[in-house]
Amino acid sequence: MSKDLSRITDIADLQRVARRRVPRMFYDYADSGAWTESTYRANESDFQKIRFRQRVAVDMEGRSLATQMIGQDVSMPVALAPTGLTGMQHADGEMLAAQAAADFGVPFTLSTMSICSIEDVARHTRKPFWFQLYVMRDRGFIEDLIGRARDAGCSALMLTLDLQILGQRHKDIKNGLSAPPKPTLANLIDLVTKPRWCMGMLGTPRRTFGNIVGHAKGVKDISSLSSWTAEQFDPKLSWADIEWIKRTWGGKLILKGILDEEDARMAADSGADALVVSNHGGRQLDGAMSSIEALPGIAEAVGKDIEVWMDGGIRSGQDVLKAWALGARGTLIGRPFLYGLGAFGQEGVRRALEIIYKEADITMALCGRKNLSQVDRSVLLPGAF
Repeated sequence: MSKDLSRITDIADLQRVARRRVPRMFYDYADSGAWTESTYRANESDFQKIRFRQRVAVDMEGRSLATQMIGQDVSMPVALAPTGLTGMQHADGEMLAAQAAADFGVPFTLSTMSICSIEDVARHTRKPFWFQLYVMRDRGFIEDLIGRARDAGCSALMLTLDLQILGQRHKDIKNGLSAPPKPTLANLIDLVTKPRWCMGMLGTPRRTFGNIVGHAKGVKDISSLSSWTAEQFDPKLSWADIEWIKRTWGGKLILKGILDEEDARMAADSGADALVVSNHGGRQLDGAMSSIEALPGIAEAVGKDIEVWMDGGIRSGQDVLKAWALGARGTLIGRPFLYGLGAFGQEGVRRALEIIYKEADITMALCGRKNLSQVDRSVLLPGAF
């Protein structure tokens, strides 16, 4: 029997439940930014500065948020973002989130740094999903990953460009982040207060990075994984590598991590199908521009040459509509679905999507619009970036 989540009315409700149910190190991993977290906070607060124009006495019947993202039909312009350690928010988290996304009619993106493997997700969802790729020094491993994604029927490859080196997130260091958590006294005390999470983890064999352990050269267990990941992120990543990845993959390609108009033009020239305006959720360069502030300039510069999407700071359907009005033809959500997953598993992810859909639909109606083709800057009050 499904849970009655009708009293869960916004993403903040899901966040509060997730904070109680998810072990501290994994909740903090999702809910944190780099250094002072100023960019992490700006991603949200800059959305709040944007205001809508309310319109009245307009026919609001027959509304639809349906559109396409890289040619794929979607129920609204939202996809689940690639998030590392998703299977540590809830047992088998990537599989559950993929199922919820498929049922709702939006894409799911599996992270390279997932707990459930590409093959796990492919076996447990009936619709193709997207795969997100980090570029490692070991090009043989990358080629193998791309081949595995192709074999699993993934319909797009999302290449993340803004993690050549890892930004410092203070909470992860203080918490001693690891998957699975190390049996320290502090961790054991925390886990005792999270019985639901612990029971779920006892019922699954998926507790470490499923795409890496047993696949990467020399990585057979958790002890060898940490040294491998520390050495493997490639600081020499260049546009020539992107050309090689595009050729090796041979399918739809999305470039994630664009925050500058010059980089956006290079992304458009690369032949990729879409770019994502993103600062990695404020988890990389602290002090960088918020994603929503960067979006309009990038959309204006390259929007006719490549699909422009954005992520970072979206916590509501109103945020989705604001991003669309400022030029995004798709959005990615990370933390909202993670909060839902940590709170209630698959049903929590679905509830997060329901909340966002309803907020976007009602807002569009009150702005006097019936579908997304009618939504542009005219639904916003002047002064929005």
